[in-house]
Amino acid sequence: MCADHVHICVSIPPKLSVSNFMGYLKGKSTLMIYDRHPEQQSKWNKAFWARGYYVATVGNVTEDAIKKYIRDQSEESRKEESEGAAF
Repeated sequence: MCADHVHICVSIPPKLSVSNFMGYLKGKSTLMIYDRHPEQQSKWNKAFWARGYYVATVGNVTEDAIKKYIRDQSEESRKEESEGAAF
C-alpha cells in the first residue's frame, strides 16, 4: 500500500479479461472496506477507487522480482511520506 495507490501481484486465467477482473476486484474490495468501516462510505461518497487502473503483464521476469519491485515501491513511498512530514 502506498499513500495514493496500491500494488498487487495477481495471476488470472487467460479466459478472464483484465477489465472484468479489475471491475470485480475494485467492486468487491469497496464493499468489503465499507462493510468493515461504514464511516468511510459517506467520506468517499460511493467513489472509493479511481475510475482507471494500470496493468502490466510480465514475461521474462520472475514472480520474486515483481514482489521485490512492489516492496521497494512501498518502502520508497513511506520514505517520501516521512520526509514530507518533516517540512
